[in-house]
Amino acid sequence: MIAIALALVLQDAFSERVAPVLRAKCAGCHGEDPAKLKGELDVTSRAGLLKGGESGQPSILPGDPEKSPLYVAVTRRDPEFKMPPKDRDKLSAEEVEAFRAWIAGGAPWPSSGWSGGSAADRWAFLPVKDVAPPGDGHPVDAFLGAALRAKDLAPAPAADRATLLRRVTFDLTGLPPTPEEVAAGEAWEATVDRLLASPRYGEQWARHWLDVARYADSSGFSNDFERPNAWRYRDYVIRSLNADVPFDRFTVDQIAGDELDPADPEKLVAAGFLRMGPWEHTAMSVAAETRQFFLDDVTHQVAAVFLGLTMRCARCHDHKFDPLPTRDYYRLQAVFAPTQFAEREAPFLPSENTAGLAAARAATEARLKEKGYRTDGGVPDGPAAKRSLEKVGTKRREHLERELLRAEPLAFSVYAGPPRTYTSNQTKHPLPASREGEAADVFVLKGGALDAPGDRVEPGVPSAPVGLRAPERPDRLGLARWIADPANPLAPRVIVNRVWQHHFGGKGIVATPNNLGKMGKRPTHPELLDWLAGWFVKNGRSLKALHRLILTSDAYRRSDGAADAGDPGNDLLAVYPIRRLAAEEIRDAMLAVSGELRPEMGGPGVFPEINWDVALQPRHVMGGPAPMYQPSPRPDDRHRRTIYAFRLRTLADPMLEVLNRPGTEMSCERRDETTVTPQVFALFNGAFVHDRALATARRLENGSKDPAGRIDAAFRLAYGRPPSREELARCLDHHARMLERHRAAAPVRADPPRSVRREMIEEFTGETVRWIEDLDLMKAFVPDVKPWDVGPETRALAEICLVLFNSNEFLYVR
Repeated sequence: MIAIALALVLQDAFSERVAPVLRAKCAGCHGEDPAKLKGELDVTSRAGLLKGGESGQPSILPGDPEKSPLYVAVTRRDPEFKMPPKDRDKLSAEEVEAFRAWIAGGAPWPSSGWSGGSAADRWAFLPVKDVAPPGDGHPVDAFLGAALRAKDLAPAPAADRATLLRRVTFDLTGLPPTPEEVAAGEAWEATVDRLLASPRYGEQWARHWLDVARYADSSGFSNDFERPNAWRYRDYVIRSLNADVPFDRFTVDQIAGDELDPADPEKLVAAGFLRMGPWEHTAMSVAAETRQFFLDDVTHQVAAVFLGLTMRCARCHDHKFDPLPTRDYYRLQAVFAPTQFAEREAPFLPSENTAGLAAARAATEARLKEKGYRTDGGVPDGPAAKRSLEKVGTKRREHLERELLRAEPLAFSVYAGPPRTYTSNQTKHPLPASREGEAADVFVLKGGALDAPGDRVEPGVPSAPVGLRAPERPDRLGLARWIADPANPLAPRVIVNRVWQHHFGGKGIVATPNNLGKMGKRPTHPELLDWLAGWFVKNGRSLKALHRLILTSDAYRRSDGAADAGDPGNDLLAVYPIRRLAAEEIRDAMLAVSGELRPEMGGPGVFPEINWDVALQPRHVMGGPAPMYQPSPRPDDRHRRTIYAFRLRTLADPMLEVLNRPGTEMSCERRDETTVTPQVFALFNGAFVHDRALATARRLENGSKDPAGRIDAAFRLAYGRPPSREELARCLDHHARMLERHRAAAPVRADPPRSVRREMIEEFTGETVRWIEDLDLMKAFVPDVKPWDVGPETRALAEICLVLFNSNEFLYVR
């Protein structure tokens, strides 16, 4: 440790005092343009200085500044040999001393290059500090309490039990507590353990991971074909979190599961992480460019998700702020050079939900036998127009053939092998019979341009982390184990920060979870972050243990309130930060309150109802019309948790989108939380919310006979508490007025569509081709209860439920 500390001091001296001088006053003549080196001297690397210039002598002699020509030159002792040559550029006495001390100390040169910046800027790359809590009691409170006292701030008192139960139940399961759970009077530690043991825990925390992994069930771009087996990766994440798989194993499996054990279906599925990003390749694409897109994407993704590094900048040039040179970027990319796509045979596991696969496959096969569209007299004469209509049928068959693969025991995965050509319109990419051959070479691309290759590089890892040995093997498994190495300072900091973030209003100790570099936010409590990272590694990297540690602190159980003027951003957590429910939590909570939420886990994605104006928007895939979005016919499928909803990259659920559900193109480190007018339209006027309000009203009617009792039950379901006397009176008044209104006006029936008229421009003649697409799934569609199915009393009670669903108390966690 003493040697590491000394090396750090000397590297800091170089980065802060020597490198800026070399860059500003020397490199213009000796290194910026390798073709125009004066005196053949290159000062931009240690090797260049050791080689020296045209004299053939080294410019530095590490450990002996007095005999080092570079040091003699900057002292200007010899009038014939002084650098910089112009007197106005001469170094100050302090700068000369910095050169002397640096050379005397062995002239250490950070392996990550000569990027500037202080040790404070590079905090994330330094070893995790072995710090002790500054006080007795709960260690989290000891660290936070010391920071509060330093600012003369007093922590808020503990929140009441009902508030805490709602807070922790949403945090750990994404659902509201039931009235029975509220009434149980359970001890706090028992509550935490019960929720961590719930299968709903994995569903909630998988959502956070899938945000950073960019999970989707389709490929994106203009070729947004379905990925029929991607659902198995989603279920793997849920299953792993529920089983509390140690995070180092969780890491290795996703980066290199196929290399670790290709006979284990679970590990083949886990490696699908590497393919989660959008990707396409068509006959009009350049294969080398689409391949490079994947390599750039996976390099940045692995660095951001597991290491908290934004390496995309280093693709074109040495990182301006962090010690991440371009060479390191391409060395890391070379690790992924052998990675090829494949849908690999992977038998279903007993823990996977395959119950409905056979029936779903039979239904899809039946749909393949149907034409699925009709003409309506809008087809122009001529063979070109006829071919256009044939294209409609061809595209429909392509999509249905992909649906058939949902039931196949395949893993959306990768393998290591030589270069291979893929196209987006392939139904699947099978594992080749032979994987012999060499992976493609990787070169440093000047300016990131594929047509400007520079030096060839070998596989490697970022050199910035201090005190970490190189990987034992130059492949993904070696990289994964390097990331999971207990000595890696980045990985444990990143994951404990992500967990902390979701327990404290969406803001981590580092507010930029994917960027722990200089341009990210500095940690509000650096010693606490390091203590948590060290504790996490020592305690088997158990996420559930980390949750338990955080949730049993006083800080987590504080009441909310206004931030103190001395800490306007509430960085010190004197009060608990209020947060709005995430889009999925809002949808799932409404289904839970209405009694419709189905507990079934896993399996291929289901299709909830979405706004019909959006569902029936024309979509094109691979230059042809894509079938319209159709909801699942059975309510039991439509009413499953949102995490099981099929996720198309080019067709978002408008209600979830307006409530800040992120896209899937980029890793989402932290969700936005906006308050905009369209949210009002979605929550007060949207069909989904109205349907849930009506279903809740029917549930309430089954439990009580009088309006007051029903309203009391509504509050307990939605808020976890009974209404106050004033709230009950106002709700009864509103109910009476709504009852009068609904008795006076019957609802107008509106059945869902069974077909849709479509059109496109015929590409050969420019004529408009029209046809009718049958919404074949709607033949078996079982609608939710609608206003015309119930009486005015139920509709009036639904108005109360609609108001509750739109209230701050329902939409926010305190």
